[in-house]
Amino acid sequence: MNQTTNSTRVADVMKREFDLVDGKLTVKEALLAMKHPETRALIIAKRDENDEYGIVLLSDIAKKVIATDRSPDRVQLYEIMSKPVLGVPPTMNIRYCARLLENFSVARAPVIDQGKVVGIVSYHDMVLRGLMKWIQ
Repeated sequence: MNQTTNSTRVADVMKREFDLVDGKLTVKEALLAMKHPETRALIIAKRDENDEYGIVLLSDIAKKVIATDRSPDRVQLYEIMSKPVLGVPPTMNIRYCARLLENFSVARAPVIDQGKVVGIVSYHDMVLRGLMKWIQ
């Protein structure tokens, strides 16, 4: 890798638009309200300052609702979310972010700055918005 890719940060490649929702929503309510399906995830808001963020991937809905023949009208997000979520800072180098995601076997993570979600980053973003920018 050259010096330019070594300095690419998560903030340079993350998606800034994401869906932050209440964990009490049903799957149906959340999907109908979803504005950014390209992120392939719903970030579950903290209930209070002592809580942590959660995440529900669209693949979680497929595995835990569709595959198990559960009703999206009855399943609430908190029942299928992962919590606490692995968050990354916007200043992290994408090289280390990719390693962190690999170490924890996750494909995407919320970007958290000063306790607030500011974006979401995935392998897809790191390759297409980070690496591809420098190899062309």
